[in-house]
Amino acid sequence: MTQLIIGPGAMGGLLGIKLALQQPVVLAGRRSLPTPQSLTSPQGSTTQHAVDGRLAAALTERDLSTVTTVHLLTKAYAAESALAEVATRLPAATPLVLWQNGLEVQPRLTRDWPGPTLCASTTEGAYRQSDAHIVHAGHGHTWIGHLAGEHASLSTELADTLTRAGLASQAVDDIHQRLWHKLAVNAAINPVVARYRIRNGRLAEPRFAPITNAIIAEVADIMHSAGIALPAQGLSGLVWQVIEDTAHNRASMLQDVLTGRPTEHDAILLPLLRLAREHHRATPCLAAFHRYFSQRSATG
Repeated sequence: MTQLIIGPGAMGGLLGIKLALQQPVVLAGRRSLPTPQSLTSPQGSTTQHAVDGRLAAALTERDLSTVTTVHLLTKAYAAESALAEVATRLPAATPLVLWQNGLEVQPRLTRDWPGPTLCASTTEGAYRQSDAHIVHAGHGHTWIGHLAGEHASLSTELADTLTRAGLASQAVDDIHQRLWHKLAVNAAINPVVARYRIRNGRLAEPRFAPITNAIIAEVADIMHSAGIALPAQGLSGLVWQVIEDTAHNRASMLQDVLTGRPTEHDAILLPLLRLAREHHRATPCLAAFHRYFSQRSATG
């Protein structure tokens, strides 16, 4: 009854440590990580945990024979290639859970994966301090579901498993809408904190709050024009609540900038820019941030 986690970054590491407290876990990536993993809680206490870290390419059919669920936590641009490294050695029809930002890769893998495919949307805040240390910067909530509302019992079972592990989760039949909400939150937070190299909480400062609010307004206008339901508390309410809850967090795009990795600016911003063009909406802030990160990527 092994949970396979592909992608040993901040959220993958957090998930691995939490799940390893109650069942076998294999944390697979492109490089090995130390077996002792330290986790600092949002309250500041640090504990050590043993997590089985492996090279994904070295996993054998025997290693994977007991896998009951695959959690894919790579960046969106690397998801399909990372999954392909182990796909042929996994038991047939193994359930797959996609934790990617954006809405680019989820429809393709939901269509192509032979087993049930669920999507996860989370507001948990975490960053990797080092290869052996993860900081859980802020408690959040995770929603699990299938893009077409199928596999309800599997979604409930997984949500219960995550909740028992200390990650509050809920099975839903509207995950597609919730992924849009997560995309909107990411678009309002990630580009700003990554460009200015700040933690989430600093977005409330006078220098950054107007930029954040301008992006929120653009995204809300796009979603309204496209008929995508806004959160019950409004997009602004949701974004600022997430910022407050994860004030000490280093957002994923900021972590990428700080470590020199490619950013997910295409996965987060392109779906919104395409929808804006389709509905003839102006997006000066979103377009400027996409242009900035595209130029940064092109120049290395």
